[in-house]
Amino acid sequence: MAGSRRIPRVQASEHRIGLISDTHGLVHPALAGLLKGVEEILHAGDVGCPEVIQDLEKVAPVTAVSGNVDVGVRGLSYPAFARRDLYGLRVLITHYVGTPGHPMPPVAEAIKAEHPRLVLSGHTHKPLVETRDGILYVNPGSCGPRRFKLPISCGILTLRVADGAASASAEVVLFDLETGRELIWTDS
Repeated sequence: MAGSRRIPRVQASEHRIGLISDTHGLVHPALAGLLKGVEEILHAGDVGCPEVIQDLEKVAPVTAVSGNVDVGVRGLSYPAFARRDLYGLRVLITHYVGTPGHPMPPVAEAIKAEHPRLVLSGHTHKPLVETRDGILYVNPGSCGPRRFKLPISCGILTLRVADGAASASAEVVLFDLETGRELIWTDS
């Protein structure tokens, strides 16, 4: 056709990453099914025992950090911080942040040094997704034994990468492992 121009098609790819914390030596029976198809699992500490990582690696490769429960546990020697660059999204993983508004000094220093777009943590067992100062803070909650009346939960990070884009767009959804439903968590 005279005068027409072909519009280039933008191709996008989608990547799913599992987000977990506070297994405390237990792999919830629903976890493998919910995380089926993820490319990687990020574990924000309090692993509890080496068998947890072995079981999770049957689902996908695992990057883990050490939590307070892991100190001195034979077979668990993870760092306090880990960094993953996932399709242009820099993720900082640690066990305990403090709060997004007031991170503990070592966390604040790591954030300043690493410039993450997402900080993954655990420790409190309380699910959280909050953006603060351009950083997405995620605590997927605990997917180990129940603590108080908090849900047993995990998260899925979905990264969408458009062809030629420098970095991915990110979406985090938390799930209740007992119901399999998306977790709507409010502070009340």
